[in-house]
Amino acid sequence: MCDNTYNLVQSRYGHIAKQSSDAQQHDKEEEIARAFGYSTEDLSSLPGKTNLGLSCGNPVGFANVKEGETVLDLGSGSGIDVLLAARKVGPHGQAIGVDMTKSMVELAEKNIQEAGISNAKVIQANINSIPLPDFSVDCIISNCVINLVPATDKAAVFKEIARLLKPGGRVAISDILARRPLPDHITNNMALYVGCVAGASQVGQYEAYLKQVGFEGMYTRYKERLGTNLLLDAFIVDTKSDLNLYKGSSYLPQGSCCGGSSGDDKAASDVAGLDFNEWVGSFQIYATKA
Repeated sequence: MCDNTYNLVQSRYGHIAKQSSDAQQHDKEEEIARAFGYSTEDLSSLPGKTNLGLSCGNPVGFANVKEGETVLDLGSGSGIDVLLAARKVGPHGQAIGVDMTKSMVELAEKNIQEAGISNAKVIQANINSIPLPDFSVDCIISNCVINLVPATDKAAVFKEIARLLKPGGRVAISDILARRPLPDHITNNMALYVGCVAGASQVGQYEAYLKQVGFEGMYTRYKERLGTNLLLDAFIVDTKSDLNLYKGSSYLPQGSCCGGSSGDDKAASDVAGLDFNEWVGSFQIYATKA
């Protein structure tokens, strides 16, 4: 099951990467990016095949990235967040992407080259086993990816995060989390799994993953409860964004968020008829390593 899930995810995202070579940035993909926190300035600074409309947030926007830091992006895709982070860390810093799909790595490398960025690179690897030294990263970001990791491997991703972060380092994640327990007809639907819904963790489980690897003092809050001057060492925030926006993406014609369907007609129909917002949400997760 685990291997099959990885194969399905790689197949779908590899297809999207290859599609991008024949298409310009579409209006729908820009609408999606704006809805999840990317500014006009962000998008205009990127090569035309970088924004694929696959994000569920903008982790660089709340990661507090500083000049000279090393930033690692888990599941970097076409490189949108790697490029934005590379500009923030400046010439003395570095932005590193890691992705398991060869076509996405190749696309990201092309985008980095086209952008003229010299302090960014992408590694092909699974995000639960990354070939980088211990305590080598200041900030780890991820954008709508950890939900795609099979449940049996999710804890290993957080162990990698803890291993790679320096003391005082930060994790800033945009991810799809479940607002309530998901029924079998959702969790067993591979179209919904590859589409970022069926693999979503419960909020409490996400907190547990973080606490198990040493991120203490987790706070779960909804956006409207967070005062503008309130500073927390860690938080999980439901952004209340409309996930049904993904259904109109030209890269995802089967009507599924973050990756499309597996191609089965019934599964695609189930995806199209589901109100994503009823079951899952786009969350911001931020924590500092002790």
